[in-house]
Amino acid sequence: MGSLFRSEEVCLAQLFLQSASAYSCISELGERGLLEFRDLNPKVSPFQRRFVGEVRRCEDMEKTFTFLQQELRGAGRVLGPCPESPRAPLAREALRVQEQSEQLAQELREVTRNRASLRGRLRDLRQYLHVLREGQRFTSLPAPLGSPPRPRALSEREPILDPSLHQHLERKINFVAGVIHPWRVTAFERLLWRACRGYLVASFVEMPEPMEDPATGESITWVIFLISYWGEQIGQKIRKISDCFHCQVYPYPESEASREDTITGLHSQIQDLSVVLEETEQYLAQVLDKVALVLPTWRVQVQKMKAIYLILNQCSFDVTEKCLIAEVWCPVQDLTQVQDALRQGSYQSGSSVECFVQRVPTAESPPTLIRTNKFTAGFQSIVDAYGVASYQEVNPAPYAIITFPFIFAIMFGDVGHGLLMFLFALWMVLYEDSPRLRQGSNEIWLTFFEGRYLILLMGAFSIYTGFIYNECFSKATVIFPSAWSVATMANHSSWSSAYLATHPSLTLDPNVTGVFRGPYPFGIDPIWSLAINHLNFLNSFKMKMSVVLGIVHMGFGVVLGVFNHLHFKQRHRLVLEFLPEMIFLLALFGYLVFLIFYKWVKFSAANSLVAPSILIHFIDMFLFTSNIDNLPLFQGQVPVQTVLVVLALASVPVLLLGTPLYLWCRQRAPSVPVATGEQEPLLEGQEAGNSVNTIKEDVERGGHSPDAKHFDFPEIFMHQAIHTIEYCLGCVSNTASYLRLWALSLAHAQLSEVLWTMVMRNGFVGLSYVGGVVLVPVFAAFAVLTVAILLVMEGLSAFLHALRLHWVEFQNKFYVGAGYKLCPFAFAPDTWD
Repeated sequence: MGSLFRSEEVCLAQLFLQSASAYSCISELGERGLLEFRDLNPKVSPFQRRFVGEVRRCEDMEKTFTFLQQELRGAGRVLGPCPESPRAPLAREALRVQEQSEQLAQELREVTRNRASLRGRLRDLRQYLHVLREGQRFTSLPAPLGSPPRPRALSEREPILDPSLHQHLERKINFVAGVIHPWRVTAFERLLWRACRGYLVASFVEMPEPMEDPATGESITWVIFLISYWGEQIGQKIRKISDCFHCQVYPYPESEASREDTITGLHSQIQDLSVVLEETEQYLAQVLDKVALVLPTWRVQVQKMKAIYLILNQCSFDVTEKCLIAEVWCPVQDLTQVQDALRQGSYQSGSSVECFVQRVPTAESPPTLIRTNKFTAGFQSIVDAYGVASYQEVNPAPYAIITFPFIFAIMFGDVGHGLLMFLFALWMVLYEDSPRLRQGSNEIWLTFFEGRYLILLMGAFSIYTGFIYNECFSKATVIFPSAWSVATMANHSSWSSAYLATHPSLTLDPNVTGVFRGPYPFGIDPIWSLAINHLNFLNSFKMKMSVVLGIVHMGFGVVLGVFNHLHFKQRHRLVLEFLPEMIFLLALFGYLVFLIFYKWVKFSAANSLVAPSILIHFIDMFLFTSNIDNLPLFQGQVPVQTVLVVLALASVPVLLLGTPLYLWCRQRAPSVPVATGEQEPLLEGQEAGNSVNTIKEDVERGGHSPDAKHFDFPEIFMHQAIHTIEYCLGCVSNTASYLRLWALSLAHAQLSEVLWTMVMRNGFVGLSYVGGVVLVPVFAAFAVLTVAILLVMEGLSAFLHALRLHWVEFQNKFYVGAGYKLCPFAFAPDTWD
């Protein structure tokens, strides 16, 4: 893992690639994922670049792969992942993949077409067989023609033609037989009756077995119809109506012998077609097996191949048209690996001339690279959500590993709730390699899983602060004996039975010897959970704690800015920015922290009634006055406060004017010119002034040379004025903002206590068996509400407030966050993890 405290050093480099080995070198670099390529042809259309033909060929192969995948999906098969990561294919291998994929696609098309044709033919034969069987049953019965097992009334009246008189008719009876969709039967009958004026006899019956609908692919039960009619004109009408309703009409032999012969022939054809269809299905399964075996590998290879040609399209040819030149951002410590990859690529391509890399001066700000692992990735994501770190500025993520869970735990402090959160995160950590957890489709679950180490630390710190607050599901735990003695107070006071009956609340006086034996060993004394002034005590404790921790957190952020000033060689900012900022913060709010601790140390229970108010002293400090009723904490307090306010006010103009005036004076000072000399462009079509033609001193200064930019004093002054106003007002507002630690902590404690009082305590109604039965649903409700309200909702609230304190109150003291990430060209998705 690289440096987590500051982004790695990244340089601009040029790759000189021989045309014959460029493909292999880019492939090797993609496997290692070391470089971010820059587009040297931004004004060239993607359709006019040199390797557009190869890209189109890859897209054609991807279309073929999509067809093969659709055929696999249609056959009910799932395409598995690629078992291993194959390398990008060479030109000859790519041609082989293209030929084999097109051959498989052609075979699949032919086999699928033949199977569909055989299925359609088999379906028609089976339908024809059912039509003849049902028609045989209709015409062979002694009952009149047209009376099916389930007769349908064509109208409310009797038919015009009496079926019992058909044997006396001189005209010849003809038949139309076929199948129709069940949804169209009613409309088909009605239209037949109206068009033919009743000169027909129609019989309808459902087919014994369902068959596939060729239009939708669904299995439905078709309806067989047999229509007998007289006259050729009526027959033409029936056939036209049948065509309009998309009926499948089959020839119906007139004699019974012909029908028997036809049925026998259909049985033979169906058997033959079934055998052929089964062999076709087997051959199709073999082809699909072959596709499922090679398609995952082919897809990965073609995707890599396409990515390589897209990178090659970003390169530029030199003036001799024999060498490709690419510009890349590269971590300095990986330059040797890049050269090794180029050497390996040249060897694989069989080129006699090796490719090489050359570092290039540049005045541009390089991208930010911070390597992370599975533990630090979650904390780095929190920082990056605010803004990616500027190049090589201090990274807040390693400090947030401790401060973020701790600030969260201050608002969420409870041993029971923290233990539940810790166990949940520990389960995710222990089973983090489980595919079922990693490949979930729920976005909320994936968010929890990616932040499992963050949740683990938040739970652990919540357990710690829970012991400090002495709260476990809102109940105090007696780990150590209480430092307060009720028996001693009772022995030294006149608590009679009458007094106890009239005074439900008793006061413990710490001034009585033996009543208070010293501070509790760890955390808050459990006896405070029984006191009626419990909330007042916690209010005072947590409010002062929030102010102290907030000022320490902000001061730490200001100190981190020192490392930025030293790294970027801006030592004037140590005197003109850091020093005034620290004086302003410590003279006002650091003094407030001193007053809090001094009052805690100086005053005890014996003289607590005469202890002065810190708040009134702090207000009088800004008014340059003193209050006679509010005694001073120490001798000479008023002069000290006056000096501190004057120092704080004096640091404001230094912070406002110091840096702009220093830069203005430095700009007016004479500087020694640097001879740059003549520089020719290395790339075809590249203009002078680009990153290739930058002097060496710019690289050494990190692109911050005095002449790199035009000096604009009003702009610098306005920027510094905004910074000064934001810092001075922010010290006040940010200190007040840290009081959310006090508010959220009290809210969490009160919600936990209300939930216990209104839900769980009702389960302890009795010690009988009935009470045990009642306790089960009560505990279930308590558990559900605890998880839903206190863990999820309160946990999310505390998380968001901790996020805000880090982004606004902490990071704005030193963090710019105006950078952009290094996005290396890599075939693996998580190169830096």
